[in-house]
Amino acid sequence: MMEDAMAPLAPADLTLDELRAALAPLVAANAAFDGWNDKAVAAAAQTFGANPDVARLAYAGGAVDMIDAWFAEIDRRMIDALPADRLSAMKIRERITALVEARLAAVAGEREALRRALAILAMPQNVARAAKLGWRTVDLMWRLAGDSATDYNHYTKRAMLGAVYAATVTVFLDDESGGHADTRAFLARRIDGIMRFEKFKGRMLASRDPERRLSLSRFVGRLRYPAV
Repeated sequence: MMEDAMAPLAPADLTLDELRAALAPLVAANAAFDGWNDKAVAAAAQTFGANPDVARLAYAGGAVDMIDAWFAEIDRRMIDALPADRLSAMKIRERITALVEARLAAVAGEREALRRALAILAMPQNVARAAKLGWRTVDLMWRLAGDSATDYNHYTKRAMLGAVYAATVTVFLDDESGGHADTRAFLARRIDGIMRFEKFKGRMLASRDPERRLSLSRFVGRLRYPAV
């Protein structure tokens, strides 16, 4: 009786939210070939044993809903890869680096799906949703890293990490080096920038000399598009 109670639900018994989450990695695997569309959903539903019409309903918002669900799945894999006790033994810089690397590792086998997903999110009609998804991920990373700031630091940290992460993904998509060494090196340099900024931010913001005050937008831009 206990084993029956613990048995996974059949596809037909899942709620739409549960089905959306369960299908997300399968949709991504098919999106690498078919694109983020109903064809990818139908193929995923067939593999999973779900009704294709119900599967389409689970992604009523179209491609962006599919990508949203997949990104949420990637975040779950990142969390699983770095349990709290492992993160707690690291310094803050190591935590952020490990979290970014874990998230990239979760999509390493689906880089074409990621490339197509980013192209869709870059469309003008999807920019706001893309920003929301990006913020969700960097906010999660900082919270997992132990950040509890609620003042302007909450926003500056996430803005900087968002810029760093976006730039790192761009390198990652075309990185053919062993173990993604080029991506790791690029990320290390960008994390250095964040750490330097956090170290000197208070002093620079407190300066009464306008010439010495740091422009956050300019600094973030340099993190995203630096000379490598």
